[in-house]
Amino acid sequence: MHNIPGSLSRGLILLLAAASALGPVAMQIMLPAIPVVRERFMVSTGTAQLTLSLSMLSIAIATLIYGPLSDRYGRRPIMLTGICITVFGSLLCMLAGSIEWLIVGRIVQAAGGAVGLVLARAIVRDVYPADEAAGIIATLVMVMVVMPMLSPLVGGEMLVRFDWHSIFYLVAAISLVMLVAMFRYLPETLHQKVNFTGVGSMLKGFATLLQSRTFSAYAFNVAFVSVVFFSFISAAPEVMVSVFNRPPNEYGYYFIMIPLAFMIGNYMARGLSKKWGIHRMISMGSRLSIVGICIAIGLQLAGFHHPLALFTPIALSTFGNGVSLPNAQAGAINEFPAMAGSASGLTGFLQMGLSSIAAQLVALLFNGTVYPMLLLMLAAALISLWSFTRVRR
Repeated sequence: MHNIPGSLSRGLILLLAAASALGPVAMQIMLPAIPVVRERFMVSTGTAQLTLSLSMLSIAIATLIYGPLSDRYGRRPIMLTGICITVFGSLLCMLAGSIEWLIVGRIVQAAGGAVGLVLARAIVRDVYPADEAAGIIATLVMVMVVMPMLSPLVGGEMLVRFDWHSIFYLVAAISLVMLVAMFRYLPETLHQKVNFTGVGSMLKGFATLLQSRTFSAYAFNVAFVSVVFFSFISAAPEVMVSVFNRPPNEYGYYFIMIPLAFMIGNYMARGLSKKWGIHRMISMGSRLSIVGICIAIGLQLAGFHHPLALFTPIALSTFGNGVSLPNAQAGAINEFPAMAGSASGLTGFLQMGLSSIAAQLVALLFNGTVYPMLLLMLAAALISLWSFTRVRR
């Protein structure tokens, strides 16, 4: 079971996909419960919001740590340790008697859940070459994005039928099932371990990666594609209510277009990446993303202030993201095969770190119109394409 496999079974790929989604799901499933938690502990909205913002920061920092540790000690033990931490964090949340302990529990839970974000991609890269890995990573990305999108719906239903504690019971149960499955079925895929001599060595490894123009170009393409995505999902609910004067429940119906478009883009990436190559797929996806955002801006300037005039072109943009993102991720972790774990961790940190900043920034810039969100998305999409062009040069 622990020998390096020549390929991964379909079941194990799906298990890795679920592991990659665990951190984002645990982070976002609580969104509907934040107002309830605020009332329960009688705290301000800003304090209650720390249960989300600090968990995002926790994921970003944890992604930096898991990669080097897995390069030194192997993928399997670090993956199992991370999922154990997720279970422990969920238990802390379940038993929290104050907002402070709930925040601590959320930080621990998110730090553990981040392990799948890093190691699922590194495990795939251990086994497959870059072009083939891109197609499999597309599956990981699709699950990693779609499951968190649906998790607030699940959290809301749990909240209505039970109470906010039930959300953490569910996350703990999912984590335990995943832990057992990983313990039984996950092989060790690392071919050659890399010595880890401490934090200084880890930072030196990150510096080596960033000094590579090729790695940096791929990694920042990934990061700013994610900024496009998270900027939209952070601001779109407020835009629906404040700009389009629509009831909040309508958002969910229109939002279905976004994960569906991303899934279709991922499906194309799985089928065409090996045939067309990652450069062609990144170029096509990045340009489609820009076109979609420009169409959305044009429709708003023309006076089409209807949700379909926003969600339809953004779905085209998201389709482009679904095409480019897995290919850029595969390119980033393929640049230094011996440091695949560190490369995956640094890429994940850039994704989550820049996306969390963008999510806060789009809220600060909101002025009662759709333009701050769209202009921030357009800037991020242009930067992602510019990053990719550095690879081509």
